[in-house]
Amino acid sequence: MALYESNYIRLRRMLPLLEAMPERAVSEVPGALSLHFELQERTPYTTSFRLTYLFCDQEGTFAAPDLLVRMYHDARLAEVLRLGRWRSRREALYDLRTTRAGLEEKWRVNRFLQKWLGFCLRQGHRLAPPGRELASTLRWEDLIDRLQADPLPDAAG
Repeated sequence: MALYESNYIRLRRMLPLLEAMPERAVSEVPGALSLHFELQERTPYTTSFRLTYLFCDQEGTFAAPDLLVRMYHDARLAEVLRLGRWRSRREALYDLRTTRAGLEEKWRVNRFLQKWLGFCLRQGHRLAPPGRELASTLRWEDLIDRLQADPLPDAAG
């Protein structure tokens, strides 16, 4: 469960405004691959979505790694439900719910999610709804420009 808790925490850092996210969003960081988010299902206690990069080759565009993740908000857990492009097969789909995956297999896939989220966060990936900038994605120069344009109120006033 510690692994699922860690994934939840990392996902909340990456998606701090998850409740307001549109159906699709892309995080673009200079020098890194674009991270694609696609909402699959939103209920009061869970949110399911895809996270992936998109690549192009001679056969067209494909997603890899293509993870379907479910977050359990009441329990503060997140797990991988399905992944595509497994073991280098282009159209492979590996559903952990229907294949009766063992505990070791589920651990391995969720450990991958943990490491990948850490990598994405270190690169600076954050996802926010349109028009809602996250402080962690703003450059220092932008923050200084904003403060100069709209200074803080005087402490005396």
